[in-house]
Formats: sequence, C-alpha cells, structure tokens
Amino acid sequence: MKYWRTPLDIDKIKIPRGELHIIKERCKGCGFCVEYCPKGVLKLSDEFNSKGYHPPVAIKPDECVNCDLCEMLCPDFAIYCLRAEDVEKEVTS
Repeated sequence: MKYWRTPLDIDKIKIPRGELHIIKERCKGCGFCVEYCPKGVLKLSDEFNSKGYHPPVAIKPDECVNCDLCEMLCPDFAIYCLRAEDVEKEVTS
C-alpha cells in the first residue's frame, strides 16, 4: 500500500549532487556523519589518522545528494560538501 503520490513533474526535478571533502587529520572519529547520512555514502575507515582515530571514507561518493547533514553535524569541521556544478565551474575556469 502506498501512502504518497508521485509528483507529476518528477522527470523535470534534478537531484542535486555533491562532492565530498574529508579533512582526515581534523577528524576525531565520532561517526555522526556516517550515522546520519541519508544515502549511506560514508563509513568509518580501518586506517588511523595522526591522532589515532578512524576518519570516515566515502564508499558511494556518486550517491551524495549535497544535503550537508555531515557538514552540519561534524563537531570538528572535518567534512564538507560542495555542489558538483560549482566544482565543474572551477575546473573549467
């Protein structure tokens, strides 16, 4: 049973894409970004940073929808996301 309707203009809606940037040396391995990512893009790596913590790693970077939850929840400002369009503009300029 379905409780929602599909929008009539679903084919016109462009899903935002993002490019994830992780500053591994700043991370303390709290895991908030991994836990709250709606698309499951991140996981904690097996590697250690210089502080002895496991920083996150993007396992499905193409599925990032640029929601910025990881950026908002990170207490150490160790992760941020840029819109894919902005990154492409910088490269072509």
